[in-house]
Amino acid sequence: MEVFDQYVHNDVMKKSDLNLLKVFRQHNGLARTGDLLKVGVQSRTVRALLEQGKIEKVSRGLYRLIEYECPANASLVEVAKIAPNGIVCLLSSLSFHELTTQSPIEVYLAVKRDTWRPRVQYPPIRVFVFSGEAFSAGVEKHQIDNHEVRVYSPAKTVCDCLKFRNKIGRDVAVEAMRDYLRRRDRDLEELRRYAKICRVEKLLSQYLEAML
Repeated sequence: MEVFDQYVHNDVMKKSDLNLLKVFRQHNGLARTGDLLKVGVQSRTVRALLEQGKIEKVSRGLYRLIEYECPANASLVEVAKIAPNGIVCLLSSLSFHELTTQSPIEVYLAVKRDTWRPRVQYPPIRVFVFSGEAFSAGVEKHQIDNHEVRVYSPAKTVCDCLKFRNKIGRDVAVEAMRDYLRRRDRDLEELRRYAKICRVEKLLSQYLEAML
């Protein structure tokens, strides 16, 4: 909680501006312009905090409190409540399984084709449409803070990253592959099985040949 208290005596903020901190606290360190204005936070305060490096702009109208420490996987639990039929995928799954050095601000969520897609302000969600076995295969169920969260397995996630490499970045897919191959519990047969489901068999073979 200290991260919020340290701004109380900031030369930019008055005690009335604690409303700004409450908004950030309620949404795991994220806040939208509209929500800040609703509680009486002035635009000049937001601009000043941006200039001081206290907050950063994540996307249009969305800001993140730099030093806020979000509880581990808290956003995954929130998304599981909002979209119980969705599955944590790609960068969020990589982060969950510790297969990437990146910390995605958005929750990457797979939904089945022709089903409801969550459209919420908090937490930010990036939706990917999967179909058939590519959606249903490789799903693990994890208990996080007494809530069930569905996440793709490490091997399935690696193959998904190869499939969506043009959307998430080829470097991310390569890093995921390298990190997975370093694991003691790696399973090449499982990797090949998911590659077939994701239709990236040839690409996987090329990477395996270069990395093993």
